[in-house]
Amino acid sequence: MAQPSDSNVEGKNFVIGTDTTFAPFEFRANGELVGIDMDLLQAIAKDQGFSVDIKSLGFSAALAALSSNQVDGVIAGMSITDDRKAIYDFSEPYFESGVQMAIAKTDDSIKGYEDLAGKTVVAKTGSEGETYAKSIAAKYGFTVKSLDQSATMAESVKSGSAVAVFDDYPVLAYGVSQNNGLTTVTEKVPGGSYGFAVNKGQNPALLAAFNDGLAKLKANGEYDKILDKYLADPASAVPSNFWERLGNSIPALMNGLGHTILVTAISFAVAMVLGLLAGFMKLSNNIVVRGISTTFVNIFRGTPLLLWAFLFYFGVPQLTGLPMSIWVAGVLTLSLNSGAYVAEIVRGAIQSVDPGQLEASRSLGLGYGKSMQKVVVPQAFKMMTPSLINQLIIMLKDSSLLLAIGFTELLYQGQQIYAANFRITETLLIVGVIYFVAIMALTKLANYVDRRFNK
Repeated sequence: MAQPSDSNVEGKNFVIGTDTTFAPFEFRANGELVGIDMDLLQAIAKDQGFSVDIKSLGFSAALAALSSNQVDGVIAGMSITDDRKAIYDFSEPYFESGVQMAIAKTDDSIKGYEDLAGKTVVAKTGSEGETYAKSIAAKYGFTVKSLDQSATMAESVKSGSAVAVFDDYPVLAYGVSQNNGLTTVTEKVPGGSYGFAVNKGQNPALLAAFNDGLAKLKANGEYDKILDKYLADPASAVPSNFWERLGNSIPALMNGLGHTILVTAISFAVAMVLGLLAGFMKLSNNIVVRGISTTFVNIFRGTPLLLWAFLFYFGVPQLTGLPMSIWVAGVLTLSLNSGAYVAEIVRGAIQSVDPGQLEASRSLGLGYGKSMQKVVVPQAFKMMTPSLINQLIIMLKDSSLLLAIGFTELLYQGQQIYAANFRITETLLIVGVIYFVAIMALTKLANYVDRRFNK
């Protein structure tokens, strides 16, 4: 939870947002979040006597979290620009950046910018690389495509969907050292300066403490040691052996799988309650009750799940001033979306029961409620079970979308691995196998329960 500004930061805890995939500034090694930004922040916090909780969200999500006061500050290789100064207060620059262009190692047709005419290049959304690429695109006749991760940009170039990538020079140097399949072909172009950001007019004490700590680190030589650790020999920052790093990452993958299963289970339970209620409401003779249910179903079936994840996690705190737990946001997103589909499954199953069954029950003296409870619903439940099992499986897979708000599910953990080693294909295959095994196990369990109770 974000802390209010105070004149003294000593002993206080601050929540800091950062990117998930911006090596060597922030990335995961052996399950720990490391990099230039992380080491600098921890060293400054130690010197100034405050503590930090890091939220690894992704660059755009981190800025959204700052705007909604979900975090106190952001450090994510963020360039200081005039447009951003209008929204955020920045620290003194802690790194002077620059932009380079890289191409696939196997490509000998691109020697410089003049060879890009009629071709597509990639750059990271909101980065200095994107700004520079767009500034020269018309001059050299190429198209800029913006992506959100350095690792996916490298993969795009290797796969041939783009011929070159524009990115900050230390990021490219680190990727090349990790055998990402690229090579740089241009000199470094001076870029912007990186700064630590807080909301405009908020947390001035935290900003002052960051500046004071940064000045001390530069004076005592600790700043240069941190930079040299990641830039002097990027290949030594973490081991480049994929299988060694994968072995070290298995605990993180299993932790992600556990979070995936838990959020799915909780969300499905809530979705069943909502779906049953909304499904019966859709069958009501009361036009108001039926209208409420129809509106609920239409809204959540007619809008993207990812939109609600952002609205719940970033929008609600901004509108209400109240913090939103990432677990609460995740459960609300999945359960409301799935509940709308469950409502239609329930409605369809009940209406599929022969109306004569209800009439026969009523003719034997049972009331409407008892007839539904004893005759119609049990038959409907048998018909709806396969669809409910399918909805459960869809929900488990949809939980991967929560990585966009920093929820540490399985795909998020896989993303952390390939962000550091640039081995996207191998990592995603492993994550895919884990998903497949989990879904097959869940399917067999659900089918067993179906056979056991619907004999």
